[in-house]
This record gives sequence, structure tokens and C-alpha cells, in this order.
Amino acid sequence: MPLHPTARQLLDESASSDQPNSHLLPIEVARENFERLFAALPVEAIASVEDHLAVSGDHEIPVRLYRPQVDGLLPILVYLHGGGWQMGSIDSHDGLCRAIANAAGCAVLSVAYRRPPEFKFPVAPHDCYSALTWAVAHADELRVDGSRIAVAGDSAGGNLAAAVSLLARDDDGPRLACQALIYPATTFDLERGFDLDLEGYVLFRDEVQWHKDAYFVTPEDAASDYASPLDADLAGLPPTLVITAGYDPLAASGTALVDRLEAHGVLTGHQHFEGMIHGFIQFPQLFDDASTAVSGIADHLRRHLGGGR
Repeated sequence: MPLHPTARQLLDESASSDQPNSHLLPIEVARENFERLFAALPVEAIASVEDHLAVSGDHEIPVRLYRPQVDGLLPILVYLHGGGWQMGSIDSHDGLCRAIANAAGCAVLSVAYRRPPEFKFPVAPHDCYSALTWAVAHADELRVDGSRIAVAGDSAGGNLAAAVSLLARDDDGPRLACQALIYPATTFDLERGFDLDLEGYVLFRDEVQWHKDAYFVTPEDAASDYASPLDADLAGLPPTLVITAGYDPLAASGTALVDRLEAHGVLTGHQHFEGMIHGFIQFPQLFDDASTAVSGIADHLRRHLGGGR
């Protein structure tokens, strides 16, 4: 399938602009540019939005709880934003979290994990896992059903969601009902994890290398199961939905994860959007496939979490 014409227009406009790619900018400027990209997007109305602090040891992790207009005690999805680990925030993914909460009829807890380069691996996955365990422990306060909990994320957040699932399994932690990984980064071996034939379709190899260099203290860290889930033992993980895009340099590594999940006996679904680019799900006003992908995630969550009760 050819590249969606609106995606082509966006890529052409980006290529003709004088704004450098993120990896050529100071991290503060790169973060501001990323936030600006999503700040003006329209968002869905939702019943309630609450900000909380998830306490983990001597650190407080900001989290935001979205609750749709659904009666009963709601299941909860812990959502981990993308942005290359270094960028992205609760605010940049506000619209997507609202859309998922409304479509799935579940509460969504968005997590502001600490980011590199200020905080190196494994701080981010541990913050995300701490937010998950905090949500279960404080389910009554949050007015959610802590026995029905799932995890999801996009891009770097998809990587972190997979790490949280592995941590929950390995730590004998909360039993996850399912996970949804949206165009996830699954390995830091860029020979396998980045398709050079698709370089420039939103992502550049040097940019991914920049994120990698910022994230890890040592090269060995990149081989950890909680950094590169593609090479982990995946047995015992919860039912998983993986979403990939046809014009995404990370698509092949996402598809490879689907194959390995199935080989390890994990119930796995795969939605591939052939004409789409990395990041498409945050632009439903531009791409019908974004709404279709959210609907697919909602179906996955309802199937394994159920609705309010």
C-alpha cells in the first residue's frame, strides 16, 4: 500500500522546514518542540481528570488519572508515553489517553516517569513499574478495580510497557490482564531494530542512536531484558496486542516481537497499518487509521479487562 498522502505531505513539510532534527538540538529545546507538536491538537471531553503523586521510596512520580462516563468500578490501564525516552510527557499524550479511556470504558493512569539523560536506565522502567504497583495498592483511593489492570504505551512507551510486564512477571507482582504495544521499540541492536530502507519516515537512525546513548550508562545495559524485550524470555506474559505501521523504521522489530511472543505461547494480536507512519495514532484528525487503532486497543482491553461493575 502506498504511503498515505497526508503522511507524505507532513514528511515533505518537515523536510523543507529549517527546524533541525531533535538529536541536533539541546535536549531542552527538543522537548519543547515535541510538546509544541501536540499542544494545539483537539482532545475529547471526558468525565474527569485527576492529578496524583505515586510515591515510590523517596521519590514521587506524577500520574494523571482519566475516568470516562461509565458507571461502576472501572478497570485501569497504566499508560506510558512515547518520545524516545528523553521527550514526551503526560501533556503530550493527553489526547490519546482520553480517547483510549472513552473508547475502552476503563480508567487510564498516565505516568510521568523520569527521563534520560538526567536519569539513566533502569530508572524509567522502575518508575513505570512503581506506578503500576502504587495504582494497585491505592485502588480504593483512585476508585478503580486493582484486580483488573493492564499496561500500554507507544514507541519508547511501548518498550517500557513490555519492560513493566516482564518486571511484574519476574517480581511476582500484579497480575496484568493484558498489554498493548503501539509501534514499540523492541531492541537496541539497530542492525535489527531499525530498517534503513525506511530512514527519514519520521525517524532517523542517528536520532535513535542519540536516544540510546542518552538512555544507558554502559553498552551492556542495552542488552537487558528490560531494555530489549525482543531477546527476553517472553513466556508467561499477558495477552498482547502489537500495533505497527508500514512506513515505520521500527515496524520489523515490532513484527519480530509478535513472532517471538507467539513462539513463547503468549496470546498475541497484531494490527498492521500499511500506509501509516510512526506516531500516527496521535493524529485522528488526520488519519482514520488512528481512530481504528484506538478502537482495536479498546476491543483488546474490553476483552481482557471487562467494563465497569
